[in-house]
Parts: sequence; C-alpha cells; structure tokens
Amino acid sequence: MSEQPFNEQDWRRLLASLGEDPGRTGLLETPARVAKAWKHWTSGYAQDPAELLKTFEDGAEQYNELIVVRGIPVYSHCEHHLAPFFGKATIGYLPNGRIVGLSKLTRLVDCFSKRLQVQERLTSQIADALMTHLEPKAVGVVIRCRHMCMESRGIRTPGEETITSSMLGELQPNLGLRTEFLALAREG
Repeated sequence: MSEQPFNEQDWRRLLASLGEDPGRTGLLETPARVAKAWKHWTSGYAQDPAELLKTFEDGAEQYNELIVVRGIPVYSHCEHHLAPFFGKATIGYLPNGRIVGLSKLTRLVDCFSKRLQVQERLTSQIADALMTHLEPKAVGVVIRCRHMCMESRGIRTPGEETITSSMLGELQPNLGLRTEFLALAREG
C-alpha cells in the first residue's frame, strides 16, 4: 500500500470539504493524527502471515486434541464505508505434530484485521493462513463483531452482532470434532 492515503494535505482537504476550517486551533494537528492512525489501522498490508506463524515441534508430537484461543480482539474497518467494526475471534486447531506460539494466533488476527475488510473474508483469511502455514489436521475460526456502518447509519441497530465461521480440514466431515470446537468457542 502506498503512502498516498496518509498524506496530511488530503485530510486537510477532507476537513474543508466537510465545512470545517482546518486552520482552527482544535483541528491544526488533526490531519497528522489521522494520517498516523490510518497508517496503523492498515499496517496489516505490510505483514506476511507466514512470518508470524513460528511453529514448534518440541512437545507437540503426541498432542492430538484441539487447541483453542478465545477472546482475541478484532479491530478492523469495513471496505464499504471505512467504518470500524470490532469484536472477538476464537481460533482452534488440531495439531499435526507442530504447534504455534499462542500469541501468534492473536498476531495473525491483528495482521488481517489491519486491512480494509469484510468480516467474511477476514474469517476465511485467518483460517486459510493457519491451514497453509501450520498444516494442522483441522482449523476453526469464529468471529463475532459489531459493525459501525450498521449501528451508526443505515438501519441503525446498536448492539447487533455478526457471527462468521470457517471450518477446515477434519472439522468439515467430523461432526463430533466440529461440535467440540463450537462448544469450546461458545462465549461464557
């Protein structure tokens, strides 16, 4: 992604087009702050998921049960309105001789969340990256988010959650394993 979207002058023009005075005291530093914020919010484009997924073989050779991390924060922006959406992700996988550092699952969610997104693609990207780079027997991802494009405009329905999931590998045909993952993924 180029540096052009983070040009302070563009943000000054946006403020002016909204009817604001970019020279007003309260707005003087806003273009720089917004440029810095958007650079952070889209930093996932510069990350390689493969580099995030450092794996370990020590101790995992015999482990054959699901590993599930719940409550992973999701902060993203929808590509349709550039409005924020936020919530939590649950990731589970069934190892195939290798495990990944648990913090890497959070980093993977963060990597794909810091791109302009739709929740459905975000869910699939996380699951596909894990399946490709970790090569487990199964991967499951469930994401629950609130979307500001729905809550603050349009239908204006505060508090609604959108839930998406992706089940890969043995989670597709194995109903028992799928049921176990979904039970572990269920909130409180």
